[in-house]
Amino acid sequence: MTNLTREETEALIAEVLEIYPEKAKKDRAKHLTVNDQSIEQSKKCITSNRKSLPGVMTIRGCAYAGSKGVVWGPIKDMIHISHGPVGCGQYSRAGRRNYYVGTTGINTFGTMNFTSDFQEKDIVFGGDKKLAKIMTEIESLFPLAKGISVQSECPIGLIGDDIEAVSKKASKELNKPVVPVRCEGFRGVSQSLGHHIANDAIRDWVLDKRDGDNSFQTTPYDVSIIGDYNIGGDAWSSRTLLEEMGLRVVSQWSGDGTLAEMELTPKVKLNLLHCYRSMNYISRHMEEKYGIPWVEYNFFGPTKIAESLRKIAGYFDDTIKEGAERVIERYKAQYDAVIAKYRPRLEGKRVMLYVGGLRPRHVIGAYEDLGMEVVGTGYEFAHNDDYDRTIKDMGNATLIYDDVTGYEFEEFVKKVKPDLIGAGIKEKYIFQKMGIPFRQMHSWDYSGPYHGYDGFAIFARDMDMTLNNPCWGKMKAPWIKDEAAPAVAAAA
Repeated sequence: MTNLTREETEALIAEVLEIYPEKAKKDRAKHLTVNDQSIEQSKKCITSNRKSLPGVMTIRGCAYAGSKGVVWGPIKDMIHISHGPVGCGQYSRAGRRNYYVGTTGINTFGTMNFTSDFQEKDIVFGGDKKLAKIMTEIESLFPLAKGISVQSECPIGLIGDDIEAVSKKASKELNKPVVPVRCEGFRGVSQSLGHHIANDAIRDWVLDKRDGDNSFQTTPYDVSIIGDYNIGGDAWSSRTLLEEMGLRVVSQWSGDGTLAEMELTPKVKLNLLHCYRSMNYISRHMEEKYGIPWVEYNFFGPTKIAESLRKIAGYFDDTIKEGAERVIERYKAQYDAVIAKYRPRLEGKRVMLYVGGLRPRHVIGAYEDLGMEVVGTGYEFAHNDDYDRTIKDMGNATLIYDDVTGYEFEEFVKKVKPDLIGAGIKEKYIFQKMGIPFRQMHSWDYSGPYHGYDGFAIFARDMDMTLNNPCWGKMKAPWIKDEAAPAVAAAA
């Protein structure tokens, strides 16, 4: 199908909504829109960060997922206790492929699952004593851990356990930071509030630990990478470019990050913010308290990489500006070769996205570098400032959907007929059974990195490998009947 006009896209939204009861239809209509690049503020066309309707199939996570699974979990030299029933900790363990350097179980703990394994008696009598005992056991078993965080699951908030008091007492006894995080899953409408709660915990329990301590030798070129979770090695490929242009990366979190790096962050000259949604809170705090500016960057695809390197360099002197140009020129032959190889195979292909965090807008440029077009995009847990940033990147009359339901997404795909879908694990097998090429864009489908110039080569290869795989033409959705079969059976 060719690209839809504005009128056709509006008609498509109306058609998809028709199945809902009137009240649900009215609510969901606020979350679906046709993009208009002339609009400056998305609040005029789309509503976001609202509770999902009961009964619809949402793929959002909870506040615990936002704190433990995204912000705190990748801090590698701390032990993160999932305080509550065992399932939440197990489900959130290692699923996002946050790569790290270290010896697991000795000085790094990112892929291990620590849980208080709540039982019925803990719900009735409380889990404070159990939590305190776990921390003592952790200290005896893993003495090289630099600290502990307590990630609260739903029952903790419901029964009112005082994890702050337990943490303060344990911190004194163990002589290590113990950070309580009130991220019970029921808080907020999605994982987004978990990000905010986790940011607040970092502010209250970590960042001020080295205030007044000037023993760390700073330079004019110190920066921090914030909100890169090093999925498949993304932060490493980003850090390489920054260091090649002359910057010193003092801290990187939370992917492959340490507690010491977090404590040093208030010493840097500029915070480089990758995932705006999950870490803008702590960046704004450091701007207000320490006067550290922050800048959002995008290292997906050579066009956006060059834009970001120049934007970052704009905060420094000519040494760094020249360094940025040097880096762009150094990798030019490499990314030109990638484009020359893959663009003829991908030119004109159309993509629909539905992801979280920053990806629904950040990866658009990488697809465009390969001659592809994103014709629909949406966020799981965005706020309107995310959509403000998206409107200009998307083409006019393209679809934008917020917290799209399983039904809506399937119907949009049937009518728009994209060549490729990029979304999460919950959508993957539905669309693959429909015979539609699909990439899992949360964890890069076990590939990556996708950041930086090295990552762009892998990104292009993966898109080509998926789109041009001959298997798609041989697949038919299992629920589609063979029309010839009844006639054959009748004749027999």
